[in-house]
Amino acid sequence: MALKLQELIKKSSWIVFFTGAGISTNSGIPDFRGPKGVWKTSTPIYFQDFLASEEKRIESWQRKFGNEFSIDAAIPNEGHNKIAEIMNKKDSFLITQNVDNLHQDSGVADEKISELHGNATYARCLDCKERYELSDLKAEFLKTNEPPLCKKCGGIIKTATISFGQSMPEDEMISSQKAAIKCDLFICIGTSLAVFPAADIPILAKETGAKLVIINNEPTQMDHLADLVINRDISEVLSEVSI
Repeated sequence: MALKLQELIKKSSWIVFFTGAGISTNSGIPDFRGPKGVWKTSTPIYFQDFLASEEKRIESWQRKFGNEFSIDAAIPNEGHNKIAEIMNKKDSFLITQNVDNLHQDSGVADEKISELHGNATYARCLDCKERYELSDLKAEFLKTNEPPLCKKCGGIIKTATISFGQSMPEDEMISSQKAAIKCDLFICIGTSLAVFPAADIPILAKETGAKLVIINNEPTQMDHLADLVINRDISEVLSEVSI
């Protein structure tokens, strides 16, 4: 199976990688919807509740600074590194549902990545979009236990992620759809393909002529659409690919 994947990559002229939480589990970050997923044990805080309730904002920051999802200490694994290696050799683009910044840490340039669910390694003001580093916010929060407000405009600050109930980022969706239409090989890695509208993107790629590959530990609801399905450990599979 890995050899067939290797041949598809070598023959392709433009590749899109589409990654989900499964690629980061080998970096120590738990997935969200698997059998042991985060949302099985921790109820998500909805965007509307975050906006409306200071108590929910405090809880959200307590979770973040308690390093609930072990993102801060995580480093790229063999899967991230192989994708970066391939992208440095082939015309390509990466769409990710992850918020851990590990693709950038592995060497993929920001301009070649669309982050559909944002990024958890920094924060922004929801009003003026001013960026804040988490280390600064953490020091202040641990002193006051008060949710941070923007020093520039007084707006609510939130990690730069897309929460439940929050609108998907329009620019990222458009760039992802354009990439899906342009590519001749679309590779889904570590995603259940159960979250829409993001999961519509591989369908768009397939419908516009791309070969579709799905690499995931478990079967997905789109396996029947794929030209190649590999249900194995992601890092092991990608480590067997040589370009």
